[in-house]
Amino acid sequence: MKMTSKLTAEFIGTFWLVFGGCGSAIYAAGVPDIGIGLVGVSLAFGLTVLTMAYAVGHISGGHFNPAVSFGLWAGGRFEAKDLVPYIIAQLLGAVAAAAVLYLIMSGSDTFTGFDGAGAFATNFYGEAVYNGKAFSAGAAFLAEMVLTMFFLIVIMGATHKNANGKFAGIAIGLALTLIHLISIPITNTSVNPARSTSQAIFVGGEALGQLWLFWVAPIVGALIGGFIYKAITNEETDNKKK
Repeated sequence: MKMTSKLTAEFIGTFWLVFGGCGSAIYAAGVPDIGIGLVGVSLAFGLTVLTMAYAVGHISGGHFNPAVSFGLWAGGRFEAKDLVPYIIAQLLGAVAAAAVLYLIMSGSDTFTGFDGAGAFATNFYGEAVYNGKAFSAGAAFLAEMVLTMFFLIVIMGATHKNANGKFAGIAIGLALTLIHLISIPITNTSVNPARSTSQAIFVGGEALGQLWLFWVAPIVGALIGGFIYKAITNEETDNKKK
């Protein structure tokens, strides 16, 4: 498959993830009586990955996330030379989606700008947004790192040569749903630097100031997850025997 096709697929997949996941949080989560709430937003993020895994995953591998690209490299499933092009495509897709979300939001007769942590589906730490609880940077880092680590383990397991690949998208989508169910109250859930960057750019201020955590923690977690799965399955050794 040509690199241009792969990068286009990553752009499209990441666009859909941000537009569907963050869009549901922005427009549908807080609607009185009929809003989808935390469960609905969690499911929306999972569904974006599930649908794009089947739509374009066979073209690019369906990363849609810089942390996933790093993790798959650590697990021996992705070449280092492709990391930068993939990450650029993912960031462009995410920012493009955020731009469309912003244009829609700014067309509302009640739009006056952004106010407070979590605005425009941004990630955060140290802010009491849900249930009056504020989690420290350390707690947020740990949550993002551990959850991304397990996300990579699920991804690598579901796409392993001995697994039933037809159901990989379902497993990965449900894993992302579960991750959001756990961590929306902690950080608004990142586990994806592109998703975090796209929203922070439009909000600015503290959202940009805290963005470092939502790059470092997911990437560290993904690297750990990739290395762990590679070690327990002996993939490198198995490949050499072929």
